[in-house]
Amino acid sequence: MGMSGLGTSARRRMRLPLLELLSAGLLLAALLLLVMELVSFSRARDRLQADITVAGVPVGNLVPAEAQARWEDAYAQPVEISYQGNPIYLDPAEIGFRTNSNVMLAQALAQTADESSFWLAFWNYLWRRPVEPINVDLVADYQQSAVVAYLQDVAARYDRPPGAPTSDLQTLTFKQGLPGYTLNIEAALPLIDRALRDPNNRFVELPVEVQAPTQGGLNALRDLITAYLDSQGFIYDGQTTVASVYIMDLTTGEEINLNGDVAFSAASTIKLPILVSYFRYQPFAVPQEDAWLLANSLLCSNNSSSNLLIQIMGREGSNIFPGLQYVTDTVEHLGARNTYITAPLYLGIEGQVLGSNPIPRTNPNPRFNTDPDLYNQTTAEDMGTLLMMIYDCATYGTGLRTAYPDGEYTQRECQQMLELMSGNDLQRLIQAGVPAGTRVSHKNGWLNTMHADAGIVFPPNGHNYIIVVYIWEAGEFFDYQRAWPLLEEISRAAWNYFVPENPLTQRRTGLPETALECTNFLPPSMEQTDLNDIDGWRTAGTGAPTSMAVPSAGEMPTGG
Repeated sequence: MGMSGLGTSARRRMRLPLLELLSAGLLLAALLLLVMELVSFSRARDRLQADITVAGVPVGNLVPAEAQARWEDAYAQPVEISYQGNPIYLDPAEIGFRTNSNVMLAQALAQTADESSFWLAFWNYLWRRPVEPINVDLVADYQQSAVVAYLQDVAARYDRPPGAPTSDLQTLTFKQGLPGYTLNIEAALPLIDRALRDPNNRFVELPVEVQAPTQGGLNALRDLITAYLDSQGFIYDGQTTVASVYIMDLTTGEEINLNGDVAFSAASTIKLPILVSYFRYQPFAVPQEDAWLLANSLLCSNNSSSNLLIQIMGREGSNIFPGLQYVTDTVEHLGARNTYITAPLYLGIEGQVLGSNPIPRTNPNPRFNTDPDLYNQTTAEDMGTLLMMIYDCATYGTGLRTAYPDGEYTQRECQQMLELMSGNDLQRLIQAGVPAGTRVSHKNGWLNTMHADAGIVFPPNGHNYIIVVYIWEAGEFFDYQRAWPLLEEISRAAWNYFVPENPLTQRRTGLPETALECTNFLPPSMEQTDLNDIDGWRTAGTGAPTSMAVPSAGEMPTGG
């Protein structure tokens, strides 16, 4: 029994202290963990906090030197600038761009420094308590003058003036020039600044002002016309051949005046001044019988009707000479100072009384002599002036109304003049150079050695223009079969200039051999003559003759 007690006591003394060992182990583990956390915390204290951005660049958990290198590298990257798709790379160093890293690093360290005690900070670290994100703004500068100089160099290399059109003598068309580009340096500066200060989006689409291609002015058309005439063996300013061309852009006022001051026989184009003068004379609505005379004068070039209108303006019965003076005085006042008619239009009948008023002093170009009619003369620019005055009156209420401000003209009367001339449907001359159906208000005229047409073209695009062409060749006879294509191709070149979206690339086919007889477009009777709608009789179902006079080769066409 005594032995048993001794054994139990020995066993108790030999049992391991497990609880004590476990406690000691846990304490040792905690101590080791604490030391590791202390080491980690100490290392972290030497780095920037995790959630910090400097100048837009994340630099969390980096030592200051690494953080500084990272943002300096980001801002050293080139800025890509694009000029109309052309990439150009701007090196920030080239314009003196530099980041003030010392200031930004100091701000970053100051904001990440924990003001609490070491052990309190360590306690917060152990519990992983969140800290407020920190963002340090970029501090940088550069030489703006260097940026301006850089952009000026870019502009010098990439800016392009708008191109002028080129012409094609074979098709009498114009090829549009290329658009121009101009760098807007003032607008580009803030865009460059923003890209320099952005570490991620370092791309700039330069603001470029696009300039529409130039029309080249009417000089381009002038050059094409002269080149065309040369190609046809017709010297426009020769001693035995002369072409006089006046074209006005009624949108811009720009004009071509190619020998426009050369005196020509007016022939039947004088009926345009007669028309203008009649409406000045007539204070009331045009009587129906006078409307019929006007239609015959303008559409059929009827000399008898024209003389009757002149007599009416003279107010002296059969004495035509006061009326002739009235026409000359009217157009002279309007600026057509080289235009006059001093004798009645020749009727070719026995017993016609001729004679003449005194011939006025004029001042046409003395370098050219087209042997003009001594009693009936004009110039292309004079006819262009009259057409412009009618157009401005009809369109804007100016023109003739401004020149004669005492009520001699109304806007409706000017519209009636254009309407009447638009009925002159010869289908040749100016009309042959534009698409069929285009409205053309014009008056033609020709003699043995001279052919002319003067009118206003109204394209669908609204780019209306005046075109007046007189061509002359010395000799006995200037064959219309040679002369008219010259005039018509000048008209086509003008159309292609003003209507480039719908050019006539070749001479129209299917043209009548000569001008249509006026019986095709003259209202059938006095009662059906409407100056507000000269073709109204067509839609009224009245019908009209459709005969066409086609003279044999070499015969003068009618209607001049």
